[in-house]
Amino acid sequence: MSNQLLRNFINGRFVDGGFGETSTVINPSNEASYATAPISDEHDVASAYQAAGEAFDGWSNTTPAERQLALLKIADALEARAEEFADAESLNTGKPRTHLVETEIAPSIDQIRFFAGAARNLEGRSAGEYLQNHTSWIRREPIGVIGQVTPWNYPLNMAVWKFAPALAAGNTLVLKPSETTPITTLMMAELAAEFLPKGVFNVVTGDRKTGRAMIQSAIPQMVSLTGSVEAGMDVAATAAVDLKRVHLELGGKAPVIVFADADLVAAARQIVQAGYFNAGQDCTAATRILVQAGIHDEFLAVLIAEVKSSAIVGAPDQANALFGPVNNANQLERVQGFIENLPSHAEVAVGGSRVGGQGYFLEATVLTGLKQADSQIQNEIFGPVITVQKFTDDAEALKLANDVRYGLASSVWTQNHSRALRFSKALNFGTVWINTHLPIVAEMPHGGFGHSGYGKDLSQYGFDDYTRIKHVMSYIGE
Repeated sequence: MSNQLLRNFINGRFVDGGFGETSTVINPSNEASYATAPISDEHDVASAYQAAGEAFDGWSNTTPAERQLALLKIADALEARAEEFADAESLNTGKPRTHLVETEIAPSIDQIRFFAGAARNLEGRSAGEYLQNHTSWIRREPIGVIGQVTPWNYPLNMAVWKFAPALAAGNTLVLKPSETTPITTLMMAELAAEFLPKGVFNVVTGDRKTGRAMIQSAIPQMVSLTGSVEAGMDVAATAAVDLKRVHLELGGKAPVIVFADADLVAAARQIVQAGYFNAGQDCTAATRILVQAGIHDEFLAVLIAEVKSSAIVGAPDQANALFGPVNNANQLERVQGFIENLPSHAEVAVGGSRVGGQGYFLEATVLTGLKQADSQIQNEIFGPVITVQKFTDDAEALKLANDVRYGLASSVWTQNHSRALRFSKALNFGTVWINTHLPIVAEMPHGGFGHSGYGKDLSQYGFDDYTRIKHVMSYIGE
C-alpha cells in the first residue's frame, strides 16, 4: 500500500474527489507517508448523498431476509479476507499485528452477523383496539439516508458499528472515516459493494470541513458520530438547524473502583489490559482507578509491577507488545501535555516518556497524587495513561466516580455482592462492569450519559436507533 492514491467510493465504484486537495496518511509506527486521500468538499458529499438517496427506495423496500442475506455475505467475505484486513488495519493504526484478527477483525465479523439477525427481529407492540371500532398497530421503518462519521481508534470496527445496523434497518448511508485512518473503511465499502445495490454504502474521505459538509447537507435524515465531546456538540448544533436526528457516542473517563476485599492481583492484571489496550485510545478504557485507602499502597505496588511486566509498547511486528503508538502527532502532543503539566502535588509513578526516535510511541504511564478537580482527572486523556486516587468509604467512592462530565463506562471490584449491585444502580454510566472491565458483546448496548452522548451502538437498542416508529389506525366498524 506504499504511496497509494486513495479515492472516494460512491455509487458502487471508486471516484476522484477533493478537486485536488488531499491529505497525507501517516503510519504512526514510523511516521512514514504511505497514502494520499482526497479532502472531499461539499460537491463530493452532495454526490455521495445523491447516490444514497437514489438507492434508498429500492433498498428500503427489500425484505428483512434479503438484507440479512446481504449482511451475512459481507461477514463471510470479511472473514475470508481477515488477514488482509488485519494487515491493513495494523498499517493504518500501528497496532500490534499478532492478535489483531482475534481482537478486532473477528468481533467486527460477529457484529455484522448479529445485525443480520436483527434485520429479521423488528419488535413492536401488538395490534389492538385502543379506541372502539379502531385497530392500531406500529410500523418500524428505515429513517432514510444516514450520514456517519467514525474515529481513528478502531477504524474498521467503528465503521461496522455504524453501517451494519443502518443497512439492516433498510437505510442507505454516506460514511466518512477519520482522515488519519481511511484505508480499511474504503476496503470495507468495496467488499460490501459485491453484495449491495449501487449507492447503498458510500464512503468519502476528508477532514473536519468534510464532516461539517455532511452534517450541513439537507439530504440526510440522521447523522451519527463517534468522536470527541467538542465534535459531538458541533454536530448537534449544526443538525438542529433542520432537526436531523442525531446519534452521538462521545468520550469517556471510566472510574475503576477497587475495594479492599477485591482480588488485588487479578484486578491489577485486568486493569492493565483494559487501561493500556490500544494505547488507552478507547473511550471505555480503565483510566481512572479509585482504590480504598487501606489497600492503596499495596495495590499501587502490585499495579506498577504489572505495568512494568506486561504493558509493553512496541512496533506492529513486536510479538510481546500489548499496544502500539498513539495514532497521530497531535494526539501524542496532547497526551504528553497531561503528563508534563502535572500539578506539584502529583507525580509520575511509572512511565511518562516517549519511546524511540521514530513513531508516536509512549510508555505505559501511571499518575498518582492527583486531586478530583485536576485536569488529568476531569478530562479524557485518550492515551496510555491511567491515574490512581484514594477513597475511604462507599459514599466517597461514588462521589469521586460520578464527579466527571462523562458517563460512558465504569467498573466495580469487590467480593461483596450487595455492594456491587448498589453501585451498579448508583453509578451514572451506561455500562457498569463487576470484577471485569472492557468486554463488549454484540447483544448488549454500548452508549453513555451526559457528555458521553446519547443513542446506543450494538444490541437491539442500537438497531432500533436506525428505525422510525409509525402508528397506523384503521376504522373497523360496519
